[in-house]
Amino acid sequence: MSEAPGQPGLKRTLGPVMLWGLGVGYVISGEYFGWNYGLEAGGTYGMLAATLVITLMYVGFVLSYAELSCAIPNAGGVFVYARRAFGDTWGFVAGMVQVVEFVFAPPAIAMAIAAYVNTRVPEWDKAWVAIAAYFVFTGLNAIGVALAATFELVVTVLAVVELLIFVGVTGPQFSVEQFTHNPLPHGWGGAFAAIPFAVWFYLAIEGVANAAEEAKNPQRTVAIGFTSAILTLVTLALLVFFSSVGVAGWEAIVFDAAGQKSDAPLPLAIAHVVGSGNFLYTLLVGVGLLGLIASFHGIILAAGRATMELGRSGFFPGVLGRVHPKTQTPIIALSVNLVVGIIAILSGRTDEIITLACFGALALYILSMASLFALRRQEPALERPFRAVLYPWFPGLALGIAALSLVAVTVYNPIIAAIFVVLLVVGLVYFFAFGRRAASGS
Repeated sequence: MSEAPGQPGLKRTLGPVMLWGLGVGYVISGEYFGWNYGLEAGGTYGMLAATLVITLMYVGFVLSYAELSCAIPNAGGVFVYARRAFGDTWGFVAGMVQVVEFVFAPPAIAMAIAAYVNTRVPEWDKAWVAIAAYFVFTGLNAIGVALAATFELVVTVLAVVELLIFVGVTGPQFSVEQFTHNPLPHGWGGAFAAIPFAVWFYLAIEGVANAAEEAKNPQRTVAIGFTSAILTLVTLALLVFFSSVGVAGWEAIVFDAAGQKSDAPLPLAIAHVVGSGNFLYTLLVGVGLLGLIASFHGIILAAGRATMELGRSGFFPGVLGRVHPKTQTPIIALSVNLVVGIIAILSGRTDEIITLACFGALALYILSMASLFALRRQEPALERPFRAVLYPWFPGLALGIAALSLVAVTVYNPIIAAIFVVLLVVGLVYFFAFGRRAASGS
């Protein structure tokens, strides 16, 4: 869907390197925190099993989703693909699950930013640090996409380098005895409970598609950005998993000295090697903070585009679809997402917010792969500069794993599943009352 006549549109400024930076940057905080909650649920073996299966899902998904994003480059991402494949109602559902993922992931990351800051400035209130971060980076996104993407690329490169330094320091201290200690605290069933936190390793890489409308030559550059980003992330996820757990066992990176669940597992791991007063520890906290900022900032960017596209299409209030004529950014959509994020931060429930975002992500993967199959049948002549790798096997594999994962996450998190369903129902009530009629003229 293009912008309305006479309304300003998004500006094409992003090349393949910038898109790689966005793809890795959206996700890289998942290497720095959040995944460690899965160890409490599944132990070393359960979390490793969940991670390997989810990694396979993401490889299949990215090498399939790139077909859609290159063929239909639009800021709405899966909303646009599902609407084209299945009509307005399923398009709206796809847009809603995308918004749930992208709007609820940043508050969890903001709370991790506060936790990293707290390791050095314990007297600062975590909630206020998280909220301050929200204001700063929403403002940066509002200024302009070129500046936002350049900032994202710089901090992403620094965060990748820091992860490699972390692996270089902790890797030589890997202990098979520590890695295999208490590996299945809840049996193999814990692997299913660990799925949301395995998803967190890669969650939001699909945000590259939401920047396609701002990419130069999107039919080529989006595919390059997607494939190079997933290669980078799979390598980093596995390296971080083994080097973190292998230092002192999984409990040491789940619980801090006070016995509380920690949002800063990598500092806990490296402290066992060099101590908390060492320069390398300080470097990890400082540059690791940039890794969190990269994802926080990047997902705020993607969330603004996802919300904007629903407003621009008439499915959400039209004011959300406005693009500022000077900055050419969706300032109103960004501001509304900011308010929702602050409310989530004040709840103080990082692991539950992560799980809610994962519900949105898994539903998105199911709907996007279903859209891919449908559009192959309905529009065989559609120009596809990039075609899904090993079609239909890779997209089918991604669809199957995502569906089974969604069932497993629902079984282990029924209350959060209910919240997710309530959000969808409320959205659908609005859609049938107002959005469908408004969208019919778009």
